[in-house]
Amino acid sequence: MEQDHPLREEKMMYAYEGTEKLLEIWFEGNEYGDLRKIPINELEKMLSDVECSIVSSCVGITQTAYVLSESSMFVSRNRFILKTCGTTKCLNAVPKIISLAREYCGMVEVPMFFYSRKNFLHPDLHTGLYSNFLLETKFLDNIIESGAAYCLGRMNGDHWFMYMKDKPISVEEPEIPDQTLEILMTDLNPGVMGIFHLSRSQSAREMTDKSGISGLFRDAVIDDFNFDPCGYSMNGLLEGAGYFTIHVTPEIEFSYVSFEANVIFSRSEYNVLINNVLQVFKPGRFSMTLFANNSAKCGVSSGIFENNLNNYKRNDCQFCQFSTYDVTFGHYSLPEPQQKLIPSEL
Repeated sequence: MEQDHPLREEKMMYAYEGTEKLLEIWFEGNEYGDLRKIPINELEKMLSDVECSIVSSCVGITQTAYVLSESSMFVSRNRFILKTCGTTKCLNAVPKIISLAREYCGMVEVPMFFYSRKNFLHPDLHTGLYSNFLLETKFLDNIIESGAAYCLGRMNGDHWFMYMKDKPISVEEPEIPDQTLEILMTDLNPGVMGIFHLSRSQSAREMTDKSGISGLFRDAVIDDFNFDPCGYSMNGLLEGAGYFTIHVTPEIEFSYVSFEANVIFSRSEYNVLINNVLQVFKPGRFSMTLFANNSAKCGVSSGIFENNLNNYKRNDCQFCQFSTYDVTFGHYSLPEPQQKLIPSEL
């Protein structure tokens, strides 16, 4: 058995890895199959292998959203999303959910598969499989047929890993618009982060309202959860199959916030949303990704990555195009003087 190094154990006492691993799997093979038929106890067993648990849930018409002890899970008819932070073992869920989909839903095909994560804030906390993305890639290659791995961004700075399988273009099946935006924020404003401590807010609902999260999508059904003594997670269910989810690690020494949404927005609508998210959290720097398929309302994903966004300077921008999807990664930061001048509410 691998032994933890004493320095790693000491760091784990005061550091937390906010950066999430994001898994999205699409299933086919049975038009009557539905992943929501998988028994909850089976999902709980799977999450136990991942080393997290369900703390809250919200049932919508098209999907069920779960707040986890480490981030979130969304289950719809043919799409499974798992997002986990800390030192969780997200990829342990891959063979299990594929097996459960076959056993309970008769869904035996995986036409699309996505796994991604930003470079870790505390790489020395991660051991074994998650100590190197090449190991994660090798693990997935043994399960997913025709998968491919990529890295976007600066290897000596903020970067983003991705492993994916895209389906071939079909002229027989009309394509439904699909687009997912992620904003991964660091160096966050201390005053804003203070909201997510129980010493400043008495409940998750107060955190949601006081921070401005509740104003991002006013018609959303929100399931929010606060951790003790600090920390925050929420899922929001939107019209149709839409969702958004936010996770906050507020400790100033390693502050991190993630925002994710699959809303079908145009470029102009995205510009408003992105600026609103940045206004809520006021990060010093952030990475942003957008996946968009060929039918996306926003068009090609690179269209929203402006040179300067809400006073932030764009440092990097990379674009990749696949069979039915394209993806763009961008990294932004405030000029150094502006980072220091952000007002604190403490």
